[in-house]
Amino acid sequence: MASQSENKPSKVYECGCHCGRISFSMKLSPGLDEYVVLDCNCSICRRAGYLLVYPAYEDVTWHNDSRSQCSVYEFNTKTKDHLFCPSCGASIGLDFRERNPREYGISVRTINNIDLNTLKYRKSDGVNKVHPPGDLSGQEHAPSQE
Repeated sequence: MASQSENKPSKVYECGCHCGRISFSMKLSPGLDEYVVLDCNCSICRRAGYLLVYPAYEDVTWHNDSRSQCSVYEFNTKTKDHLFCPSCGASIGLDFRERNPREYGISVRTINNIDLNTLKYRKSDGVNKVHPPGDLSGQEHAPSQE
């Protein structure tokens, strides 16, 4: 899912986790005043509180080596890294490392001083449309049925 419009003016946003250990900036085109944020109901987006925008990989600048400090969670296909702060636990977003071109899905909740009530959202039924469909919560460490 590439940027929503290459022809519209871009804007740079300063972002980070709650404790400040993870910090970065991202450029979005268009800016959030015109961008439509993805609100997905799949198990990971619901639990992590993701409200996602999709900056290009090269449009995310990690400060103070923050990307390498992120903790990573993988599940299902193990093709993307779910990033979070190891100190405060804040969900940062996703690194779609196997996509070409590579991109991030960044939670707008990480944007400093964001007013979530001013954004436009698009609902996505990920629980039924993302393969395999269904809620995958708890399957990684589910008790065996012996």
